[in-house]
Amino acid sequence: MQKIVPPKKIRILLVDDHMVLRMGLMTATSDQPDMEVVADVENGSEAIDAYRVHQPDIVVLDLRMQGLSGVETIRRLRQEFGDVRVLIFSNYASGEEVYQALKAGATGFVLKEMPLLRLMEAIRSVYAGERYVPPEVATRVGERLLAQLSPRELEVLQLVAKGRSNKEIASELKVVEGTIKIHVTNLLAKLGVSDRTQALIVALQRGIIHIE
Repeated sequence: MQKIVPPKKIRILLVDDHMVLRMGLMTATSDQPDMEVVADVENGSEAIDAYRVHQPDIVVLDLRMQGLSGVETIRRLRQEFGDVRVLIFSNYASGEEVYQALKAGATGFVLKEMPLLRLMEAIRSVYAGERYVPPEVATRVGERLLAQLSPRELEVLQLVAKGRSNKEIASELKVVEGTIKIHVTNLLAKLGVSDRTQALIVALQRGIIHIE
């Protein structure tokens, strides 16, 4: 008779300074057949210690806590343990805060005001190696990035979206091609990507540009 092997559960570390919320999340995840909370702690320093002991699959982390901030906690986790999967679960989501969290290495962001089902969906997505940033959160990042881009960079990005080459953009804007190359390089750096295709994907996802 073949032995039935139970499916592997997603091992979760909860980090939040509100004990009642942690207890609620532990109850919610216990109802999911593919999830288990291996540890729950109330601050970033404890999170690092708990990660060292339990090596969870995912860290569900609040953004604002006493002591280490969520962003600094992400940085330290990744510095010590490498490619850590971190899902931010927070009440706060200004464009700057979301941007800094993603830049530090968070792979997902869910607001506490969202239905709990979204959190479960996010945990599974992040565990599968995907980025999970809902449109309502991504838009805030887009607004932050939009504020970073100069009017000329935004103009160049719009033309890139229309399929123009650097030479064609230079001709249309009546500048030398080298200037456009500089603008494109700056765009890639500000968007945190390595090529034009990725730049367009990020810009579209975050509402920075729209293709008619």
